[in-house]
Amino acid sequence: MRFGVNYTPRVGWFHAWLDHDRDAVRRDLEQVAALDLDHVRIFPLWDLVQPNRGHIRPAALAAVADVVDAAAEVGLDVNVDALQGHLSSFDYLPAWLTTWHERNMFTDPDALAGEEAYLRALGETLRGRPNLMGLTLGNEVNQFAARPHPRPHEIDADQAEAWLRRLLGAAREGLLGTEGAGAETPGTADVLVTHAAYDATWYDERQPFLPRHAAELGDQTVVHSWVFNGAAQRHGGLGTGSVRHAEYLVQLAAAWHTDARRPVWLQEVGVPTTVVDPDDAVAFLEQTVRHAAGVAGLSGITWWCSHDVSRTMLDFPPVEYDLGLVDEHGTVKPTGRALAALARELRDAPTPAPSPVGLVLDDTVPHRTGCAPGGDFFEAWVHAAERDGRGPQVVLQSRSHEAGVLAERGIERLEHPGDVDETPGHLVPTAVASGGAAATMHR
Repeated sequence: MRFGVNYTPRVGWFHAWLDHDRDAVRRDLEQVAALDLDHVRIFPLWDLVQPNRGHIRPAALAAVADVVDAAAEVGLDVNVDALQGHLSSFDYLPAWLTTWHERNMFTDPDALAGEEAYLRALGETLRGRPNLMGLTLGNEVNQFAARPHPRPHEIDADQAEAWLRRLLGAAREGLLGTEGAGAETPGTADVLVTHAAYDATWYDERQPFLPRHAAELGDQTVVHSWVFNGAAQRHGGLGTGSVRHAEYLVQLAAAWHTDARRPVWLQEVGVPTTVVDPDDAVAFLEQTVRHAAGVAGLSGITWWCSHDVSRTMLDFPPVEYDLGLVDEHGTVKPTGRALAALARELRDAPTPAPSPVGLVLDDTVPHRTGCAPGGDFFEAWVHAAERDGRGPQVVLQSRSHEAGVLAERGIERLEHPGDVDETPGHLVPTAVASGGAAATMHR
């Protein structure tokens, strides 16, 4: 299992891309490496790299490559995000997509051509670097596709899938230098080509980027876990629904896999001290990481984030200023020391066995609201996790009678949310028939 961090430059935050300082980057990355982490995820701002649809700045691409090379010098691999897009409540769409030049970034032919050109150029720049971990299309780009974004680039699910396939293909082509490499086929190269969504994909029926898009397209399934989404407000900062939210999201994502061996990458998770007491930050980190690391099929955990946002930076939401493992003055925080210890302990730990229990999610009806914190399915999963000590796998109703699939996932019995009560032990399990279809659940 890999342990890394989302790299937020200590000086200048992501505006540091305006004044690339290799020495400052090297100092930051040396601190990350000293925490026994093995990779970073970096975020060049899209509007700085491609300020005009026809102009991709060579100096900006060179700065990205220089950060990757600086990371190699201290023993870190790098995942690069492309279409930034959106970070920490701020949007960084290039001017050729906004106001007088407003285009739908997902469907407009000119916009798509510009995005493809950028991804190819970035892939070509990074091609062959031995410490390149992968290329992600962008940070939570799905937030542009629907409300609650104030000016959404509205699309439907088919358009979302077409956009993903086209741009994943462009990224792969840039990295490989080959025409038509299958972006949706895992294992076509050593580097990962992925896409990332915030949790509306799993929790909000308005969201056109669907769970199956996350689980079928790209080389791994990527999830971002944040408990300010109602989990901590409902369960408390150290409640089961909070410290196991990341574990739950990994299990939920895997339910849509058509290949039981497909990995899930917990690409973002952090401790928001607006809903978790600052005195509980270390405990939250330790419990969150241990629970998530106990899920079979998890490829890695990338913590958010490396360095606190400086208080000189204005207008950020309060939560953003205290998420780092290192403070704005360069001092490692208790959370940094805790994650380092966990990385040393868990990196080479034996692969965990899958949970033998499958909690059935009825995907034949609208279900995403019920999967969110406070929803019936989420709360049933939490109660089952409290009862068993580990969270159950999630099984889609549409696949719950496929005995071969269940066996491949190591599922021995099925449960339904209506049979998991808040009182531990109150359930009626369904055995998975050996060599045949799963038995029908009766209450």
